[in-house]
Amino acid sequence: MTAAPLQEARALIASARQLYAGRPEIRDQLTECARRLEQPLRVALAGSLKAGKSTLLNSLVGQDIAPTDATECTRVVTWYRSGSTPTVTAWYQPDPGTGGQRSANVPVLRRDGHLTFDLGHLTADQVDRLDVEWPSSALAHTTIIDTPGTSSLSRDVSARTLEMLTPDNEASGADAVVYLLRTLNATDVQFLGQIGDHVGDESGPLGVVGVVSRADEVGAGRLDAMMSAKEVASRFAGELERTGLCQAVVPVAGLLALGARTMRQAEFTAFQHLAEVPVDDLNLAMLSADRFAREDSPLPVDARMRAQLADRFGLFGIRMAVTLIRLGTKDSPTLAAELVERSGLDELRQVIDIQFGQRADQLKTHSALVALKRVLTAHPVPGAGEILISAERLLSDVHGFQELRLLGRLRSTEVGLPADDVAELQRLIGGFGIQIPERLGTDGDDSVELQRMRALAAVRKWRERARHPLLDQFTARACTVAARSAEGVLEELNTVRL
Repeated sequence: MTAAPLQEARALIASARQLYAGRPEIRDQLTECARRLEQPLRVALAGSLKAGKSTLLNSLVGQDIAPTDATECTRVVTWYRSGSTPTVTAWYQPDPGTGGQRSANVPVLRRDGHLTFDLGHLTADQVDRLDVEWPSSALAHTTIIDTPGTSSLSRDVSARTLEMLTPDNEASGADAVVYLLRTLNATDVQFLGQIGDHVGDESGPLGVVGVVSRADEVGAGRLDAMMSAKEVASRFAGELERTGLCQAVVPVAGLLALGARTMRQAEFTAFQHLAEVPVDDLNLAMLSADRFAREDSPLPVDARMRAQLADRFGLFGIRMAVTLIRLGTKDSPTLAAELVERSGLDELRQVIDIQFGQRADQLKTHSALVALKRVLTAHPVPGAGEILISAERLLSDVHGFQELRLLGRLRSTEVGLPADDVAELQRLIGGFGIQIPERLGTDGDDSVELQRMRALAAVRKWRERARHPLLDQFTARACTVAARSAEGVLEELNTVRL
């Protein structure tokens, strides 16, 4: 997306604010719409109970900042933002059914080695959301929203997640979603379908990525567990095609990723000692986590440290760490990097960057325009209709939005093209990155002239494909979008001086 749609969205919101100058409450809502364009991208973590959302959040941030135990806090939507000092604020209704919110500082505690937020006299039913500000570079450009489980026994708790992802109010929703799956059950499919319905009417988040969470458990903690998890992810991706929403499904061992990103030197030393144990003896001691942590175990690591390793890395992580040390890994930073890679976290971060990060301006502009539409529709005044029409035109015409919608639908709708052409189309519309080399499939060192020749060839090819009389409507539309993407690349290359 060029800067033009972003600037046009700013201008429309500014015009609307002038239109409602005499109504401060509406003007404040429009101001919040404008702020959406300047704030970090909002990515929500969603999924069923105990799917590992908080653990994945901690691994993405690289710090233990989200409670992972079953407390009242896990039933509340929690926003994690960048801040200079760690602070937690609860926004709540003082009495059910009363208007107006209040805020209260929430103490951050550690219980049994785990972080938790103490709500004090407040209950999860009273609290609208928690705002967590934390000094973290990972939160500088992305606000992460941890949501309650979608399969909660309490319908009200599950409803909070859907309301946050598909809001009716002005500017409270997420720009994109990472949806965690342990098994693909009817609840997951139904929930993703509800999000998809809102995407179809332009009011939901445009980007959704699926994660097979706690992937190491798929293979019962064996060394080949991630291979099994990749097969599960592939199956989930196929089954999710009917939702037309998830743009990728990635397996991640969140516990291993978090343990690796926060590894301590004492833990590395313990792994070194375990690597000296004969293979059969160690395998026997690791038949279960309880057996591994037994006080009477002859292993050359004390029981307290063994329990800590099992809690922070899981049996899969311990086996993987010991194996890597036996294969020659010599120091803690190298081992941590190897474990992070094998956890699947690096692949997930790459997918998030391609699907969300590189399109942050597009996603935020979409959210701001949807919020603007809600305000104008809910509070009609003379002159609002013209602004509403312009906002709807932007939402339907902006090519970046069309690319994102098509990327989602390519999973759910058969394309009447050869497989190689489908792959080229997906690449051209930004499925593997939105920079010119990624779109054209060229080397980053290729000359501008060579890239122009390839872009021009792509324009001609996909224009011709789009005009083919035997193509079905969806395939013809997809080819038209691909041709427009190629035209955008060519236009950008034509501004580059040789």
